[in-house]
Amino acid sequence: MAVSAENMSNAVVRPKLSRDDWIMRGAMMVIAAFLLVAVVLPLYSMMSKSMENKDGEFIGLTNFYEYFSTPSLFLSGINSLWIAALVTVIVLFTSFVYAYALTRTCMPFKWFFRLVAVIPLLTPSLLSGVSLVYWFGNQGVAKELLMGESIYGPIGIVIGSAYWVFPHALMIVITALSITDARLYEAAAALRTSAVRTFFTVTLPGCKYGLISAGFVIFILVFTDFGVPKVIGGNFNMLATDIYKQVIGQQNFQMGAVVSVVLLVPAVIAFAVDRRVQKKQVALLSARAVPLEPKANRRIDMAMLAFCSLVAALILLMIGMAQYAALIKFWPYNLTFTLHNYNFDLANGGGWDAYFNSVKMASYTAIFGTVIVFFGAYLLEKGRGFNVGRSIFHGVAMLPLAVPGMVLGLSYIFFFNSPSNPFNFIYGTMTILVVSTIAHFYTVSHLTAVTALKQMDAEFESVAASLKTPFYKTFFKVTVPVCLPATMDILIYLFLNAMTTVSAVVFIYSTDTQLASVLNMDDQGELAFAAAMAMMIAYTCAGARILHMLLTRGIMRSSQAWRTR
Repeated sequence: MAVSAENMSNAVVRPKLSRDDWIMRGAMMVIAAFLLVAVVLPLYSMMSKSMENKDGEFIGLTNFYEYFSTPSLFLSGINSLWIAALVTVIVLFTSFVYAYALTRTCMPFKWFFRLVAVIPLLTPSLLSGVSLVYWFGNQGVAKELLMGESIYGPIGIVIGSAYWVFPHALMIVITALSITDARLYEAAAALRTSAVRTFFTVTLPGCKYGLISAGFVIFILVFTDFGVPKVIGGNFNMLATDIYKQVIGQQNFQMGAVVSVVLLVPAVIAFAVDRRVQKKQVALLSARAVPLEPKANRRIDMAMLAFCSLVAALILLMIGMAQYAALIKFWPYNLTFTLHNYNFDLANGGGWDAYFNSVKMASYTAIFGTVIVFFGAYLLEKGRGFNVGRSIFHGVAMLPLAVPGMVLGLSYIFFFNSPSNPFNFIYGTMTILVVSTIAHFYTVSHLTAVTALKQMDAEFESVAASLKTPFYKTFFKVTVPVCLPATMDILIYLFLNAMTTVSAVVFIYSTDTQLASVLNMDDQGELAFAAAMAMMIAYTCAGARILHMLLTRGIMRSSQAWRTR
């Protein structure tokens, strides 16, 4: 039968897939399989375990009914919610004022305040708890300031949590406040609008999406944190510590899985709401936008200087006390300085082996994680066709951001510790720590790589294809050099987070792979050794950050000359 010309014109012509297309799709499937094994299947195992009894028999929602009918367990969920909400309000206000001072005023010493603000990023969350014990504990130097209240409980958790999540929120708010059009403020001035009204009608609406994102980030980090409640929580139960007690203390894996699901639900809801809100964001800068240059106002500048000085002083007092405690011979009876506390082999909790395990784990995570994340983002962004598969891949890549570290770690026990699992051989090894850490921090690295790749015109791949140049040559000779700064950022992000992570690895390290960030010395009552170990992590992270800065500057000078005119 003859086909009409009209039908032929309406027919969809599918381009023939080249060898490169098949290779890229195959490679994407391999990385998708990695995410499937590292994230999806462990979560499924954890969900299944929450609906089983101790004999492995399916019992439905019986465990959940037991959880919600047990007052002490249910109360820990309420505690986690209100603590996270309170810290969110405190840190969101503090980070906004701090960021406003850095971006919208002519306050002096901005470089110093930017430097101090990132200090908590270089330390594990447990450090703030250790420092608070020395400040306000039973033998603390300033315990009278609490007027009879105990630091072991909600007060300590709020202060410690606010300390370590502050820079996470600050980075987001600074970005939000840095993007603005000066013409809006010029129009407000021309209309003789008061400064207060301008703030509420121009400044706040312009950064509201950044504030919303920062709020959700703070809430999720505090709600799911294990480190601070472990050290300073005392008898005040929270969900993250409940999981640890159920699994490690009582060997009740089913109830641990139930608490994990309870911990997971609010985190997923917060993540989903945040993503939905972000879709409503519109561009704030046009091609005609005029950059905003802060104008000097002595009264406001001095007020902001005083506020930032107070926040910076609190951060320095926290890290300073940890350093001081690490150098004291025997607190509080012998305050002479010594390096004895750095002789970790004399303490219980892993010794120097734990520190070097952390360095190895962080290095492996940074190297292999950067390769996996960047190549996966490249396949997603530069691949042709296969839209359904790419959408699924992107969805799975976004999933780890909504999964708390404690939940992921416990999921690994259920999944990888099963004798029937073909990947059981990695359980208890350094490999499982690296895999879990890459999975835990995959999403932020993935988004960083995708953002960098979106800035490259698709014509690079089109021209390469027309010249019949294999995609891997284009990848190594064009894509990688152009995106090298972003790749370096992913590398240092993974290294720093791997050095300081606690919740993602606390369930899955073995006696041979103990990590410094878990600070097992604290469990043994050896707080001075724990403070010294926390400071060793801080030194290492600071050194890595400086090395990254020098390497990035050298790379920009030697291979990124095209970026400058």
